[in-house]
Parts: sequence; structure tokens; C-alpha cells
Amino acid sequence: MRHVTRPTLGILGGMGPLATAAFYRRLVELTPAGSDQAHLPVLMWADPAVPDRTAALLGQGPSPVPALVEGARWLQRAGVSCIAVPCNTAHAYVEQLSKATGVEVLDMIKAALETAVRRTPGLERVGILATRGTRLTGLYEQAGARLGLDVIQVPAPVQEEYVDAAIRAVKAGAETAGPERWIATAAESLKEQGAQAVVAACTEIPLISGSAARVLPVVDSTDALAEAAVLRLWRPGSAPAPLRARERTR
Repeated sequence: MRHVTRPTLGILGGMGPLATAAFYRRLVELTPAGSDQAHLPVLMWADPAVPDRTAALLGQGPSPVPALVEGARWLQRAGVSCIAVPCNTAHAYVEQLSKATGVEVLDMIKAALETAVRRTPGLERVGILATRGTRLTGLYEQAGARLGLDVIQVPAPVQEEYVDAAIRAVKAGAETAGPERWIATAAESLKEQGAQAVVAACTEIPLISGSAARVLPVVDSTDALAEAAVLRLWRPGSAPAPLRARERTR
């Protein structure tokens, strides 16, 4: 395979396919490019057969690490500068992935929380809407502690009845009206616990977070990762102002 010479982003995706497509779209929209040729080179490995990350973390399925390492090594051989993994739950395996390949993996969790801090003046308590697998890892709690944030989760019944159900519906390609209501209900639960903002910490959730955004400010973890990728690979000094100025377009 021909190695590209410009700084190139590798996308390790397919978890799920629609979320990966949404990430790439946001990457393009957030890049301050004036022509097709000015956009970032991107190489994508999108394997929807990667074993379910939440099931693995719950001890109910095989590890996704071999499949993730296979994709990362393909991207490494192709010459990428760093890798974005648009799946919050997969970040439980990022350390193993980095050790196996030596490739830099952008930190989606840190990017999402830093975005929440930047966009919500005086933020002290942030709610997380995520898979059960992401909750189990404590990734957001650990990153939040480093930033001085109190990270809270929805109660277990709300997780099962509303959040898990909404994520499954999006992955199955169901109509979005019901799942959007469920995520708004989950956001209400977080607001009752004192959350000042919510991180949509599963890449399916931003696709159905319109109503939740009327409950609390919602930080899209997909957007945060896309912005981090642009800031990492774009020409030095040219990215921050356009990124702040651009509004969400979807």
C-alpha cells in the first residue's frame, strides 16, 4: 500500500457503522479547509464484526482486542499519524491497542470532558449517558477527577429502560422518535441529580439527543473527538478560531 506523505488520520470504526459515518462527516465539517484538496487525508478501517465491547466488559462475550489490533495495524502499515476510535466503550481497550501497535490513539474521553468544561462556565457536575460497558470501566469518572469534575450516571433502572434501549434502537436502524424521548428522559434524571451538562458518551446517542438538549446542554463526544483530530493534524495555528466559530450543521 502506498504511504501518504501528509499527516493522516486513521479511523478505527464500524462500532457502529452509522456512528462512524457521523464522525467522518463532523471531521469534514469542522476542518477549516477552503477546498477539497485542503482537507485532512483519512484512512478508515470499519469492521462491524468487532465483538460487542459492552458484552466483553460484562463477561458475556469475546474480547474485541484482536479485531481492534488487526485494524490498528492495518492503519499503521498504511502510514497514519494517529488513530481516532469513534466508540467510547472501545476506549477501555485503548491502552492495550497502543501497546500492541505503538500508534498514538486520540483520547475521546478527555476531549469530551474538556469540551464540556469549555462550553459550560462554572461546570462542577456533569452527567454521562453511556453504555453499561463504559459505565463499568469508570473512564469518565477517572478523567473527570483529573479535571476536578463530579461525574454522575443515571440510576440503573433508567440505564436499562431508556439509555440501553435507545442505543439498541439506533444500532438496529429503528425510527428515532421513541429513542429521542428516552434519552430526554434520561437527561431529566441527570438534571434532578444536579448535573449542569450532559456528555453524550456513546456515539449513537448524539444522533438522538435533540430533545435532551432542551433539558441540559449536551456535549457530543463524536464532535469532541473530531475537533481533537483536527487540532492534532491541521496546520499549526490555523484551527482553533474556525473550530470555535462553526456551528453544528446536522
